[in-house]
Amino acid sequence: MTTNTRTIHVEHVILRSTKSFAEVRATLEHSLPNLNPEITSLMVSGDTKRLQEKLDAGPELAIFVSRDHGGLLRITGQTRKAVQYEIGNPLTASKMTRHQLAAGLYAPLRSVLYEDQEGRSVFEYDRPSSLFGQFGDQQVDEVARGLDIALERAALE
Repeated sequence: MTTNTRTIHVEHVILRSTKSFAEVRATLEHSLPNLNPEITSLMVSGDTKRLQEKLDAGPELAIFVSRDHGGLLRITGQTRKAVQYEIGNPLTASKMTRHQLAAGLYAPLRSVLYEDQEGRSVFEYDRPSSLFGQFGDQQVDEVARGLDIALERAALE
């Protein structure tokens, strides 16, 4: 086995809001539904026709997973409000990974919403086009630019 490394440039986006953590979380989770569990079942069953129909009719972005990162800090005796999200779209991911399987490293995308020390909400993520740009594939880049727009639109809601 050989190992190769390279350094990439990643644009990190930080959005701050004066709204409460609870309000921003509720708005985000309302605008981005949870991934339909039927999609996973259809992938496992191999029913590609129904899978394609579900994905075509589905939302632009969905929440695959959310994790209570604030809860992890209880180990240190702290209590914080922080949730990590995996956000994406299986159809969009397939449009990239069919050209570059390594793009699966970033699909779905990770983001974090947390309450800062002043009680304001902060939403952070790495700009998709900067993550996927490392693969040097125009088809992947085009999809990633669409993700830039979709994720920013969802975050600004």
